[in-house]
Amino acid sequence: MKAIRREHPRPQFIREHWNILDGKWAFRFDDENRGIKEQWQQGLSQTVDIQVPFTYETEKSGINDQAHHSVIWYEKLLTLDELKHYTIIFEGADYVSQVWLNGQLLGDHQGAYERFEFDLTGVVSGENRLVVRVEDSLACEQPRGKQRWLKDNFGCWYVQTTGIWKSVWLEEQHSDQRIASVKMTPEVDKDQIIFEPILNNPTTYLKQELRFEAEISFDGKSVSTHQGIFHHGMTPISMETRIKEDACWGTKLWSPETPHLYDVTFRLFNLEGELLDEVFSYFGMRKISIKNGQILLNNHQLYQRLILDQGYWKESGLTPPNVDALETDIDRVVEMGYNGLRKHQKIEDERFLYLCDEKGLLVWSEMASTYTFNDQAVDNFVDEWLAIVRQNYNHPSIITWVPFNESWGIKGIEQDKKQQHFTESVYYLTKTIDPQRPVITNDGWVHTISDIITLHDYEEFEQLFNERYADKESLLRDDYQFNKDFYVFADGYSYEGQPIIISEFGGIAFTTEKEENWGYGNQVKNEQEFMDRFDAIHRSIQALPYVTGYCYTQLTDVEQEVNGLLTTDRIPKIDLKKIKEINERRVK
Repeated sequence: MKAIRREHPRPQFIREHWNILDGKWAFRFDDENRGIKEQWQQGLSQTVDIQVPFTYETEKSGINDQAHHSVIWYEKLLTLDELKHYTIIFEGADYVSQVWLNGQLLGDHQGAYERFEFDLTGVVSGENRLVVRVEDSLACEQPRGKQRWLKDNFGCWYVQTTGIWKSVWLEEQHSDQRIASVKMTPEVDKDQIIFEPILNNPTTYLKQELRFEAEISFDGKSVSTHQGIFHHGMTPISMETRIKEDACWGTKLWSPETPHLYDVTFRLFNLEGELLDEVFSYFGMRKISIKNGQILLNNHQLYQRLILDQGYWKESGLTPPNVDALETDIDRVVEMGYNGLRKHQKIEDERFLYLCDEKGLLVWSEMASTYTFNDQAVDNFVDEWLAIVRQNYNHPSIITWVPFNESWGIKGIEQDKKQQHFTESVYYLTKTIDPQRPVITNDGWVHTISDIITLHDYEEFEQLFNERYADKESLLRDDYQFNKDFYVFADGYSYEGQPIIISEFGGIAFTTEKEENWGYGNQVKNEQEFMDRFDAIHRSIQALPYVTGYCYTQLTDVEQEVNGLLTTDRIPKIDLKKIKEINERRVK
């Protein structure tokens, strides 16, 4: 099953029959937006080939055109059986998608970063024509993350991502009634996992009685089973997770040191015993909590050694070239002594999260920012963010949600009550879906309500850094100006004993001849200068008794931002063993 999970676009929800649709599709620009009027949904002409899921802006797509095109079309011929039930799933398409099969509209979807799907209707035996139209814009009301909205790259914003940028695949089901999702909540202190299943057609159980079954195993051995009537959507089902070993009972906990995963199979039957659906999944038993200014993992103090990861590749942009590329990044992170990462301004391929689950790497999941504040931006952001939280809720590796970063999209939050209320509402909505994980509402500075106080500080000089952090009480005063531009707290908010993490710092770049290439502070000339500065700033942070972790900027270079520990080709710039030694020491 591990091999299948590694390749499946949705590793935590696998059905027996699925078919990846990545590869060659027909493609066409529609710069005059005339495709609908001319009925392109019936079939495209004058097309070129594109390699899905790579966007037309990238080399891997086969097109490599970095100009903005607001409307694009795709076409794929599918060989299907009209007697079978199919669903087509898109892991991500930026930004507004419409999908047709044989000229019949299946549906539309808005949002770039979360999964969406449609049941295939109007299927005929043999060849079927799938057509997809995607419309994108440079609007700052839509969540953009690090995608530029100007013609050229600038600062830390890079080439835009347009259209299908994550995998597309077909699933074949036993019937038109299936399990849509199962929310899985670990209760470590009770040695239980809580399952909350929901069906694709929630009203079906009102018309006929259905039976839901869950079977948990660990390392091939049965742990517990459940069979019961499906009463209504998301009825909680509590199941035992303790395993007997040498006359002792205990739950196998998930952590970076012991990333234990349980297997679980979900089945749906009618009362005649006919199998309607079967899904293979997994979960990890771990608990995240906060107590006395400390973050606890499984009731033990957790010191987080994170690295910022933007998930960009030179040849493919936001889309990973393949699963091996994702695994290479994770292995490098672990090799350097980090126990986690902050996935910055991006919702990564879910196979990445599976690999983090499997290898025991902690993840902060951060939303892509908008860059303006108005009612439309609020609607766009909230709808997509909540869908993402639900979509990735079950991954044990995700331990923190980060909806906002550095006041992007909420630049007036220091004084603007509307923007403050917006962040509060997102905080509480997130906590409603997931009361267990910490939520950071404005990572970096100007915090409103937040479970962790995070600070972004690219100070390069050890002495100045030490002076700034010498007095915790002064640092966390309501009126303390963290730097010349920002306060730690928004007006009306104050420190309430939360854990403190330096969640961006470093960003050291080697000397470069290209004027557009940059890092934070002065560039260094050689490895020794780099290591001296890297060592000094880490020693300062590690010596702070009230700081519970840090996140270094960053894993790799990204286009003009050349402050990675690795190049864009994932080549180390310095001896990674030295990085590991510094990360794993404890000065305190």
